[in-house]
Amino acid sequence: MSAILGLNYIGGSRSAEGSIQLRSINASSGEALPYGFVQASADEVDAAARAAAAAYPAFRQMSAEKRARFLDAISAELDALDEDFVAIVCRETALPAARILNERARTSNQLRLFAQVLRRGDFHGARIDRALPERKPLPRPDLRQYRIGLGPVAVFGASNFPLAFSTAGGDTASALAAGCPVVFKAHTGHMATSELVAEAIMRAAADTDMPGGVFNMIYGGGVGEQLVKHPAIQAVGFTGSLKGGRALCDMAAARSQPIPVFAEMSSINPVLLLPEALRLRGEAIAAELAASITLGCGQFCTKPGLLIGLRSPEFSQFQAALSARMEEQGAQPMLNVGTLENYARGVARLYQHPGISRLAGEPQADSQARPQLFKAEMDLLLGHDALLQEEVFGPASLLVEVDGRAELLRALECLQGQLTATLIAEPPDLESFAPLIATLEQKAGRLLLNGYPTGVEVSDAMVHGGPYPATSDARGTSVGTLAIDRFLRPICYQNYPDWLLPEALQNTNPLGLLRLVDGVPTRDPLS
Repeated sequence: MSAILGLNYIGGSRSAEGSIQLRSINASSGEALPYGFVQASADEVDAAARAAAAAYPAFRQMSAEKRARFLDAISAELDALDEDFVAIVCRETALPAARILNERARTSNQLRLFAQVLRRGDFHGARIDRALPERKPLPRPDLRQYRIGLGPVAVFGASNFPLAFSTAGGDTASALAAGCPVVFKAHTGHMATSELVAEAIMRAAADTDMPGGVFNMIYGGGVGEQLVKHPAIQAVGFTGSLKGGRALCDMAAARSQPIPVFAEMSSINPVLLLPEALRLRGEAIAAELAASITLGCGQFCTKPGLLIGLRSPEFSQFQAALSARMEEQGAQPMLNVGTLENYARGVARLYQHPGISRLAGEPQADSQARPQLFKAEMDLLLGHDALLQEEVFGPASLLVEVDGRAELLRALECLQGQLTATLIAEPPDLESFAPLIATLEQKAGRLLLNGYPTGVEVSDAMVHGGPYPATSDARGTSVGTLAIDRFLRPICYQNYPDWLLPEALQNTNPLGLLRLVDGVPTRDPLS
């Protein structure tokens, strides 16, 4: 493992022009770790963005195979990081080693999956409408469309996933796959981790002959605004708070050239507990939900934060069982002091609200997060009380009891956009409550049946997104291979000679792509 220098990565070199020194912190003890970092100066932020812009022309025109080899090389470098690396991540985040090993595997496998996407070729989106010179009343020109990378992308590291949503995480992987160089803003909660992963990326870049500015990384809490406003940056990837994501969206929209921000921000992930399911397996559901709420100390954006059920003896029994299960859950350390303080404030707001009662958990009063379960009056949700829609990032959840199917539908209609919505149901429940699904489709990006949303599979079909405020753009996803679409744009060539077209659109179809030709999918070359 290489030494941690704490210098910014700009255009393939290290740089430390800034005067502000930052320290890495032990998340469990709050003590400073022996790693210092130099916050990027304004000139260095500018240089990083310009380095990415300089790398963009060659990188976006590089063959998909060569970019795929780069992603595979990053995966191999991540897999080779040793136990010393894992120990540093654990110290910076208070996450256990088993979680870090699993997250590293997810991160490297995610990169390999995007390498498969590049080799598969469907990301090109190749469409060809051949010329119809004899068409009346007007002839049709030869039209050929495919997709190219938007340009340099600014990626902000997430606090809760130091690997999978950070330096080499999903936003970086999908941007690089699309042919977009990256300027990565390291999260201050795990800067040593970010440096070691950045070193792995740089080794992979050197081994695969990538341009120097293909990946850049800067440190600092005050550098994000300048990065988003830099004219070289063409898109932003962000995972974090609603406040932070919304600020980035507003900055990007106010630019002389507005750019898209793909921000994953806030979700309470409602779980609907239907009657027959509670009657048949209420105790088991209570145990499973308690485990999901407290998994990773509740520091997942997909944590179930709102539980809704119909008033009944079964629901009362379930409430008692869940309360007991939550009381059994122990306190856990959080990612950093700031996260713990935010959790304590969120819990306090719920506790102080006159329409909300605490069902389980002790008041938050120490250096670890205590699991909490609350119950709110239904009128608060129907009255659009903002507190019920606020995400409490940590091991807490809120129960709401409704009177009948009509009130349940009204409750769902009151909800803001979500990453997930879950039905816990048996077949009779599905027959009775099937009309609810149409409402859930309008509210969330992923609909679960008899599962829990804290597991997010990295695959072709996964959607990790949803209507605002879950994300800033419900048309995309930050997990799964569809994530590459965020950083691509279509371009059409009209009446271009074959030799001047990109390979994806040439008559001989040298890449062997499945293309839409005159409205028909085919791999055949054109005569």
